[in-house]
Amino acid sequence: MVDIERKEVRVSAVFNADLVNVFEYGEETFGYSAAKVFIGEIYNFIWNLDSMYHSHPECRYIPTKSKMYRNIILGSYLVIYRITPQCIEVLRVINSKIAVKNIRSVRKVKIQ
Repeated sequence: MVDIERKEVRVSAVFNADLVNVFEYGEETFGYSAAKVFIGEIYNFIWNLDSMYHSHPECRYIPTKSKMYRNIILGSYLVIYRITPQCIEVLRVINSKIAVKNIRSVRKVKIQ
């Protein structure tokens, strides 16, 4: 069995702001309980990225040779993260229906 290196998972401030927006939209559209469950699903995937960061596909909108940009697809949302030598950086959670150039702008997101 191959040991996968565990990495620290860090989230960006933009990701946290995105989560608030996703929750507010979900609450208005589907109700408080459904929005809370959906945010819980997102966190569940994020918490498991420390060792399962290679199990999600490369983000097709941000291709690289190293396949460092990956995405988790949850309904109509993409959780985009970057694999670095030191850690996993969760960059954004965005609606997959936005323009491709806006998805590509994720490359500029920095983790503090």
